Amino acid sequence: LVNIMTPRGKVTMQYYSLPGATVASVLVGGIGGNFDTPARLLYPKLGTELLNEGFVTLRIQFRDPHNLDESVYDVATGLTFLHTESIGSVGLVGHSFGGAVVIRAASLDTSVSAVVTLASQSYGAGGASDLGPRCALLLIHGSRDSILPQIASEHIFALAKEPKRISIYQSASHNLDEAAEEVYEEVKEWLVHWVRDRT
Repeated sequence: LVNIMTPRGKVTMQYYSLPGATVASVLVGGIGGNFDTPARLLYPKLGTELLNEGFVTLRIQFRDPHNLDESVYDVATGLTFLHTESIGSVGLVGHSFGGAVVIRAASLDTSVSAVVTLASQSYGAGGASDLGPRCALLLIHGSRDSILPQIASEHIFALAKEPKRISIYQSASHNLDEAAEEVYEEVKEWLVHWVRDRT
């Protein structure tokens, strides 16, 4: 674990480190706090497997997982840490509430070249219109999401500029467990293409 003291309190992160890496992913959950992970342990799997693609990964635990501004601050703290580690290009991944968090954080930091949202809320995600063309946006949602309907991601998609993609997984619920393997492959491919291969 990496603990970073900020003027607003301590931000706790899990760091999958790789000496010499120049690209990174940052993974955040939703309002549950802690180290949430959707899609059957997607985040620890990505953290481990992306090492083989040359990525370091940060999983960030929100200090106040109901406060959008504070959670964006937590992600910005993680990005500052990565900059001190000589990371040049970053992809952000957020689930549910975290989807809006990573969209806003990406709109404020030009080192972010890709964003992935998983079953994102639309509230707070207006910054999607500021991402393209510098930052590629992938929106993933389940058609049977009873927490946040797929229209939330469709609304964000309509706001966003290219490059962008939306994937609706049929019969998948809010946590996307039913499509876990397909979600893993799509998220990994998006990060490798837009964060590593395009830099």
